[in-house]
Amino acid sequence: MAETSYPQIRIVPARFLTPDTAEALLNEILSKTGIRRIVLNGPRVPEIVPYGPARGTPNVVPQRREIVVEGETIKLQVQVGTVLIELEDAAPIPEIRKACETVLTNFPFTLQEGRFMRSSMTMTDYAKYGVVEDDRILGMVDPKSKTRPVILQGNR
Repeated sequence: MAETSYPQIRIVPARFLTPDTAEALLNEILSKTGIRRIVLNGPRVPEIVPYGPARGTPNVVPQRREIVVEGETIKLQVQVGTVLIELEDAAPIPEIRKACETVLTNFPFTLQEGRFMRSSMTMTDYAKYGVVEDDRILGMVDPKSKTRPVILQGNR
């Protein structure tokens, strides 16, 4: 597969985002055109407490809940620490910066341009999915996850 040249940006807030802030930021970003894919990175919030005296009990925390993005309900499984975005071209970067300034008002953030997501198939992709036709999910595999990535059909 040929290496793609889609521009990528990374939004790094100074703290983890609450589900409400992440929902508002994603809805604001996805209202722009030219976005190919988005990855939310951060520490996983498990459904069941994995260790300690409460081991095996449900992990009831406000960071693990469903958010509504572009009219679709998504189960948020991580505390959002960084947002990686791949774009069709570099034109929407100023609009995305303004969207971040609109939503992330209580703390600073950094918007970086560079290469942050793999754009070709990896062994983990192949082991998890086999040969994939939709190249939007390449490099977005969490080998421990039991679910597939969420694909929203939004603006192109």
